[in-house]
Amino acid sequence: MTPIPQSNPKANYLAHKAGIDAAIARVLESGWYILGNEVSAFERDVAAYIGVRYAIGVSSGTDALHLALRACGVGRGDAVLTVSHTAVATVAAIGICGALPVFVDIDPGTFTMDPDHLETTIRSAPKGLLKAVVPVHLYGHPAEMDAISEIAGRHGLHVVEDCAQSHGAMYRGKKTGALGQLAAFSFYPTKNLGALGDGGMVVTDDPDLAEKVRLLREYGWKERYVSATAGVNSRLDEIQAAILHVKLPFLDEENRLRQMIAGMYESLLSGSPLILPRAKQDVTHVYHQYVIRVEERDVLRARLRDKGIGTLIHYPVPVHRQPAYARRSSWEKPLPGTEEIATQVLSLPMFPELSGDDVKFLTGEILSWCGL
Repeated sequence: MTPIPQSNPKANYLAHKAGIDAAIARVLESGWYILGNEVSAFERDVAAYIGVRYAIGVSSGTDALHLALRACGVGRGDAVLTVSHTAVATVAAIGICGALPVFVDIDPGTFTMDPDHLETTIRSAPKGLLKAVVPVHLYGHPAEMDAISEIAGRHGLHVVEDCAQSHGAMYRGKKTGALGQLAAFSFYPTKNLGALGDGGMVVTDDPDLAEKVRLLREYGWKERYVSATAGVNSRLDEIQAAILHVKLPFLDEENRLRQMIAGMYESLLSGSPLILPRAKQDVTHVYHQYVIRVEERDVLRARLRDKGIGTLIHYPVPVHRQPAYARRSSWEKPLPGTEEIATQVLSLPMFPELSGDDVKFLTGEILSWCGL
């Protein structure tokens, strides 16, 4: 049997090859490669898809989060609340602002920020230190945004969503990206909506915040060569915007295929001792990853590797345990949920082109390992 990869951006590209080739040719013929019509058109359609008024294309998901935080006034000496069980890019963006990351524990059922722990962490922080909250919609499951937004509002904190893994996910009738004051998306090739390189986007309903992000992404220019504020160079290029624009209309269907694959996993593994991912009520999970919890995780992973099945661990070392971010303040709270799941999580193959036969083969190997 052909080995099952953990993710398959090549197949995703091939599915849209004709449209992508035409889009690239269009950009090359135009001779306009930076912040042109392709970026503007893609920004317009992303904003409409999410249900917000403004979308600003930038060069990566990390930059999207960094510039969203800066638009909120986050800078040196401030602190930003987020989770430790996330891609390190979330925390790196906070550091790029010159701010301190403050870690909040997660709900082990959804892998997203625990609102109760958020409240206790805020109450323990020195007065005036905290500036913003960055909930992460991890693996495609939205965070508990009503509770998080209520707590943040009560304490005067900005809310910036990290939507890098939640393209098209819904929370109580709204798409992720329309739930905070700003939101950051990544278009890294393996994302549900992936480019053929890096790319990112900031979205918001607030015209003032949108204008700040636009200035920040290009040197703070209001007029060319004159910086009104200290900005950076972070622009989504025309070719990537054109490619993404081709792929955007297929996002919902590809998410539906991910949901069908997740349903197969759940049906076939339901009698096993594994802890399977499940969406909360009023939430649409888009399964950027299909992440199980299992004791003796590394033993199972080795068994699957021997059978030609690729898996990954998202994420093996919590950010607060990594050398760059290990120094924590005495008032920060322990993270027992985060610590526990780091030893148990395992991402099974998940991409729209994954076949039913491959899912059956894979789950059969897992059930055999479980003695079932």
